[in-house]
Amino acid sequence: MQARKKYVLLGLCACSWLVLLYCGGGVQLRVLRLITRHRTEVLHPWPNWTDRAFLPRYAHLDELQTDPGTAESPRQRRQAWSTIYRDSRCRMETCFDFSRCRRRGREGFRVYIYPSEKGERVSESYRKILASISESRYYTSDPREACLFVLGIDTLDRDQLSGQFVPNMDERIRSYPSWNDGRNHLIFNLYSGTWPNYTEDLGFNVGQAILAKASLNTEYFRPGFDVSIPLFSKDHPQKGGGRGWLLRNTTPPRRKYLLMFKGKRYLTGIGSDTRNALHHIHNGKDIVSMTTCRHGKDWEKHKDARCDHDNLEYERFDYQELLHNSTFCLVPRGRRLGSFRFLESLQAACIPVLLSNGWELPFSDVIQWNQAVVEGDERLLLQVPSTVRAVPNQRVLELRQRTQMLWDAYFSSVDKIVLTTLEIIKDRIFSHISRNKYMWNSLPGGLLVLPEFSTHLAHFPFYHLGLGISSGHEFTAVIHAVSPLVSQSQPIMKLLQVVSKSKYCSQIIILWNCEKPPPSRSKWPPMPVPLIVTEGRRKTTSRFLPHVAIETEAVLSLDEDTVLLTSEVNFAFLVWRSFPDRIVGYPPRSHFWDPLKQAWGYTSKWTNEYSMVLTGAAFYHRYYNFLFSHFLPQSLRALVDRTANCEDILMNFLVSAATHLPPVKVAQRKQYKEVLPPQGVNSAPWAHPEHFAQRQDCVNAFASWFGYMPLVHSQLRLDPVLFKDQVSVFRKRYKDLERA
Repeated sequence: MQARKKYVLLGLCACSWLVLLYCGGGVQLRVLRLITRHRTEVLHPWPNWTDRAFLPRYAHLDELQTDPGTAESPRQRRQAWSTIYRDSRCRMETCFDFSRCRRRGREGFRVYIYPSEKGERVSESYRKILASISESRYYTSDPREACLFVLGIDTLDRDQLSGQFVPNMDERIRSYPSWNDGRNHLIFNLYSGTWPNYTEDLGFNVGQAILAKASLNTEYFRPGFDVSIPLFSKDHPQKGGGRGWLLRNTTPPRRKYLLMFKGKRYLTGIGSDTRNALHHIHNGKDIVSMTTCRHGKDWEKHKDARCDHDNLEYERFDYQELLHNSTFCLVPRGRRLGSFRFLESLQAACIPVLLSNGWELPFSDVIQWNQAVVEGDERLLLQVPSTVRAVPNQRVLELRQRTQMLWDAYFSSVDKIVLTTLEIIKDRIFSHISRNKYMWNSLPGGLLVLPEFSTHLAHFPFYHLGLGISSGHEFTAVIHAVSPLVSQSQPIMKLLQVVSKSKYCSQIIILWNCEKPPPSRSKWPPMPVPLIVTEGRRKTTSRFLPHVAIETEAVLSLDEDTVLLTSEVNFAFLVWRSFPDRIVGYPPRSHFWDPLKQAWGYTSKWTNEYSMVLTGAAFYHRYYNFLFSHFLPQSLRALVDRTANCEDILMNFLVSAATHLPPVKVAQRKQYKEVLPPQGVNSAPWAHPEHFAQRQDCVNAFASWFGYMPLVHSQLRLDPVLFKDQVSVFRKRYKDLERA
């Protein structure tokens, strides 16, 4: 009986499965037929516009990328790409020789430039790129030391119709002894392909070389290997570059125009579909979208019915005026995916609205572009106005502020574009000691955050406020000694006693830069904190070496003849804890522009403004010692050592360049002023007649290297609570500061 029940149950189950299979299969078949019948609607779910005569046809992305007369399928384009770039699947692990770079740790990252042949034509832009590399701290003239190789042949413009096109590239690069199918080579390119399709073809086989290329298509971009760079003009500055246009107190965040575009309209060829449609969003009020077809030699042969009207309207608006007064700027693709107006929009704090499907944005490996741009879709142009109108004011301000940070950190000069490219590659090679995304996307930017110092955010002064990190509770005093110790009454002896009495002092380091050898420990007075005497190698810049003995975040830099009170030291240290990214101290100095000499000047006059605080009595973060020694070029440090002067000015330049902020002056009991002594008396280095002349020269030399003047003027002075108030001295914490 039990066996019969089992057989009945098994039969019922089998019948159920057959019924389900039949019904389900039928449904699937009917659904498959329905999908096949309406395949076009499924693949193209774009708006079904009612007035098709008024609007151009909205085609699929693949159709927009090609000219109707010379259309290529995606498969054909991929096949063309694979014949040119045989190593399209390259990654650092497969196409890069790490052993060339790791022989001396991160110090092994050196870049060699092949010498150009005699009479070689090099464009202005490529000359700037090569100059940026040769003047960087990574350059080597010895190919045996090189980790990375850069061609001396100009590869920026690979359009065969261009006058800067260099032929016979394959034959020429194979003649390089270290070419090795492009392994460990870096190739820069701004323009690829030619009319009519403007493909990614460079006209030669790049092999296993890394491409630093503008207008890169995501379809061909090799993630973690290639580097997408911005398209920049030949007039882009070598160094420094113009500052961003957004002021810190710019309110309200929105400007006169909501959205603007003013540029060329292509009548035929790739890119014409996108720009031909831009006039649909123009309302002449808060949205200005103007195009002209008056460009090129044969524009009149191809002009359409709109050309004459567009050309007249185009002249009504000034491009610079629109940039200054627009909240959002349209950045549509041109013949290629990239556009000059991308960088122009960033500088102008006009939020870029991208209409360039498939564009791999510059430095996309490290930059979080969703915090600075709005990425639109070429096929959904009419949705752009409503999209940007919906962005709240707070978000608008955040986007505009981020454009300024990115512009200043990575795009304002050719130097920064090239160095960012090199730093990205270096981080890939030494991935265990590299910057994280927060470092790349926060002030002051990745170029000024050296991972060789640390990879922890808390070890850098720039992130304390944003991350709520408390600065250190102790400091290390570094006293720069240049005079022999001959008496116990010398100023340095009193200075040691004053500093060591501070409850915040952890240790004192005497940097001995005197011709005579340092005295024994018994010659120095007993102190409650450790005392270390170290040789300075008689170099002025040695006072800013990243000494291993400095373990505290705060460094108190002192000259041997500085006169201070312990209460002054304590107050200045507490102020520094609130401004750990700045120089905080006493002796102020200033710079000014001399219109007659057309040069920068240096002054120690007592005025209401200052732009420097001398490091003869100042606090700063120890990271700046590392930055001073590893970021600045050897030429500037050699200038300081040769003149035995200006190291304090150079440190102020460096810190202001990193923070874009002035130093902080605190209240002091005694005023310090550099005054020339009577004739025949040379009691201090600053007393020499040529002292001021040297400092004037230094200010101009430093400004020349930075490419701009980073020093910022300030009128701020921080005093203790109740400082010089008419109240009882017993209520004042730093009453000693008021005594003359």
